Amino acid sequence: MKSDQRSHELIDPDLALLDRPLIDVRAPIEFASGALPGAINLPLMDDHERREVGIRYKHAGQASAVELGNDLVSGDRRESRLMAWEQVIATAPDSVIYCFRGGMRSKISQQWLAERGHSLPRIRGGWKAMRNRLIETLETHSHAPLLLIAGLTGCAKTALINSLDAGVDLEGHARHKGSAFGQHPMAGPSQIDFEHGLTLDLRRLPLARVVEDESQRIGRLAIPATFWQSMKAAPCIRVEMPLEWRLEQIRKDYIEDLSTIYHRDYGPQLGEVLFRKQLSGALKRLGKRLGGERLARLFEAQQRAFSAQHHGNLQAHDAWLAPLLQEYYDPMYRHQLERHQIESQSRPTLHVGDWDSCLAVAREWEHEHAG
Repeated sequence: MKSDQRSHELIDPDLALLDRPLIDVRAPIEFASGALPGAINLPLMDDHERREVGIRYKHAGQASAVELGNDLVSGDRRESRLMAWEQVIATAPDSVIYCFRGGMRSKISQQWLAERGHSLPRIRGGWKAMRNRLIETLETHSHAPLLLIAGLTGCAKTALINSLDAGVDLEGHARHKGSAFGQHPMAGPSQIDFEHGLTLDLRRLPLARVVEDESQRIGRLAIPATFWQSMKAAPCIRVEMPLEWRLEQIRKDYIEDLSTIYHRDYGPQLGEVLFRKQLSGALKRLGKRLGGERLARLFEAQQRAFSAQHHGNLQAHDAWLAPLLQEYYDPMYRHQLERHQIESQSRPTLHVGDWDSCLAVAREWEHEHAG
């Protein structure tokens, strides 16, 4: 067995710890609301046990709460949780433990493991302290040079960003395409996890970065305020491509790729049902803005396109995608562009052109700002 000093080791919060295996011993509900990047959740107490101990703590104090916790997590329950930790330690002996504030739960977990001959350090201040370090890093890196990629829906702005060394894919971090049709089959991250993923990406690119010209909200998630303020003042490049080209990109993103993901994750039958439900529901959610007559016309065209897609005809979706772009998304984007020009008169537009020319200008910009 390791020394008693090692069995109680505390490590100061530092983002370098994110390179080590992390064991989050908080309850699942806490983990779901936001964790440290890359951490796995192997809780000391489940949600129900945590709630019961919290009630005891409120009414009878810490000592009584600890006693109840020991009673709830004993015998086979204690053994199963120790075995789960040991399975991780067997392949990752340099693991680090943390709980919410680095106090009782991680200390108890550390002590139990020490009794089995495993000396794992825990993070001083726990999740809360590391969260503060990540917020500080986000604030610092939100002020670096920034370039926006703008353009109508279907101009493949994300593909352009991902072709750049300095590209940061905000929609990728959010697992959302940013429109009513952009919800990913996989559940998106929590707001905290979105912020943490963005922070690590910004930290990877300390000198400059290129992002899409987004609104502050991507689906249900919000771009952090400081970074959003930098976006509002950043120069932009605007991609302009013909309708036919854009329709091809949208068919790939919202029809072909999305259908493939649903079929892969849920099987061909259920996947097809969920795929159609996603697109139909997204169209219906635009009903108030589209108006009843136009919604009915587009919905009917969409249902016909589903049948045609079953026989291999993806282009049938153009019958509802094209008018949706021309009558809804394009006018809305142009209105937003005019508003941005009025609100941000100091924000320069460096270039307006086709996809290839915008990629070339963006690469030149990132080279100039590489330091």
